[in-house]
Amino acid sequence: MNDSSRQDLAFLRGMTGRRLGRRDALRLTGLSAAGLALAACGVQGKSVARPTSSAQVESEVDKYWSGKVKNGHIDFANWPLYMDPKLPELKEFTKRTGITVNHKEVIQETTSWYAKIQPQLAAGQSIDYDVMIVTNSFQLTQLIKLGYLAPLDHAQLPNFAENVGERYKNEAFDPGNVFTVPYASGMTGIAYNPKYVDTPPTSYAALWDPKYKGKVGMMADSQEIANFGMFALGIDPDKSTLADWEKAAAKLEEQRDSGIVRKYYDQSYIDPLAKGDIWITQAWSGDIFQKNLSDGTDLKFVIPDEGATIWTDNFMIPKTAANPVDAIMMIDFFYEPAIAASLTEYINYVTPVPAAKEIIVEKAAKASGEDKKTLDMIASSPLVFPSEDDYAKLRTYVTFADSEEHKKFESVFQPITTS
Repeated sequence: MNDSSRQDLAFLRGMTGRRLGRRDALRLTGLSAAGLALAACGVQGKSVARPTSSAQVESEVDKYWSGKVKNGHIDFANWPLYMDPKLPELKEFTKRTGITVNHKEVIQETTSWYAKIQPQLAAGQSIDYDVMIVTNSFQLTQLIKLGYLAPLDHAQLPNFAENVGERYKNEAFDPGNVFTVPYASGMTGIAYNPKYVDTPPTSYAALWDPKYKGKVGMMADSQEIANFGMFALGIDPDKSTLADWEKAAAKLEEQRDSGIVRKYYDQSYIDPLAKGDIWITQAWSGDIFQKNLSDGTDLKFVIPDEGATIWTDNFMIPKTAANPVDAIMMIDFFYEPAIAASLTEYINYVTPVPAAKEIIVEKAAKASGEDKKTLDMIASSPLVFPSEDDYAKLRTYVTFADSEEHKKFESVFQPITTS
């Protein structure tokens, strides 16, 4: 991007904006009633063999993309509050390419979105969107397994190849980025209020410490608490078995039954933590960063020695998309460092483009007042730009083989938060 384009983008964006947290408790399957219903009834559709060799992938890519052309329009399905409402990045994209983008905040949580689009995809029909953002989850696994996603032509993703961090090029849920590429990600770790916790916690043992009895917050989401139970026992969730789940559930029941947990929260844990109703809690990195930035609190977020969870929201193109060429052009556009920086300044989640940090640092050097303070805080925060050591300790959620395994998982962990 040349200097004039950067200036235009900055003008469109205006001063650094603030946003509400958008990652709510229903965002992953967890205790969602729809999620449990989906697991109970199974997922309709016929599994499609995933291409395993590079030759198979190349064949699938050639078959899908052959004859497809730019049409000049994109329908984009996204989450609420996951892009500046002024849409500066999309305006810049349209200015450069002539492609118009109809951006809709229509995804409220993963399970209900999947339930909405699955019948059309199963019938080979359009869902009226060319690109969508979906979290790594049971539903994403099913989208891939049932053959509902277009294989991505990486020849059309040069910015991805050049600018995306290596951590995002080897995701367990989509090895080789055959069907997905990252939009943004975040971490689930431990947050604490230093007014009440003198010694920074370095281990999950702190969440089981009797000295914090009644002052510990945990999440109501099954996948989130399951990971913490496994981390506490030294188990890698992505390699876990049913026996591991049962051990982790017993560990979590011990925590609950001893009265250590004050409450199992959705995203509402953040205010009790700031007020001192709870002193230490399971937390999402973006929530803590945004709370400190907007309210001037001094809450702390740590990745324990045993590791922490990383989740990723991903771009993908439905196989039935009407405008896939336009969509993949837009996807690659978001991997330009200046564009990634602009998005990061607004959403405050982890960007997959490390070079975005340098852009934000440059903008901070030219800014003043509150805008400079905000930009400096974003650029220097490990919650937005984790270190390599942090990344090395991050793990994903359990990847389920099928709906029956998912149902079993829920049956193990769901009762912990509801009994």
